[in-house]
Amino acid sequence: MNGLISTALLIAGGILIYSLRDPILGALKRFDARNVARRVREVSDRRDRFAHYKHTLELAEEQVEEVGEFQTQDARTGQTVTRYTFEGEQFPSRDEAEGARQRAIVAKARAFYEDLPAALARQRKETLH
Repeated sequence: MNGLISTALLIAGGILIYSLRDPILGALKRFDARNVARRVREVSDRRDRFAHYKHTLELAEEQVEEVGEFQTQDARTGQTVTRYTFEGEQFPSRDEAEGARQRAIVAKARAFYEDLPAALARQRKETLH
């Protein structure tokens, strides 16, 4: 009887895995595509002398909030208009809000490079002892 139950469970598990094969294979293909893209990028980064700066800007961009969009009434006309926000400040156009966001990204990346010599010096002191 135990053999029959374990065989039934094995068959049920196989059917379950077979029914979920498309999402599983899709996830594995996406994972593989990301790895291939990462390897291609690593090879191209070896030839690009500004790759470090690009990566720093990408990391800074991840740390800065996105531009928000909302609808409000115009104080002069009373019509509904679209406004944009970034870090609590309202902007009349998306271009102005994106400009403020880009300035914040560059400032964050610049702060990283300003702090880098002190961090490297601290690391050297720790490894010397």
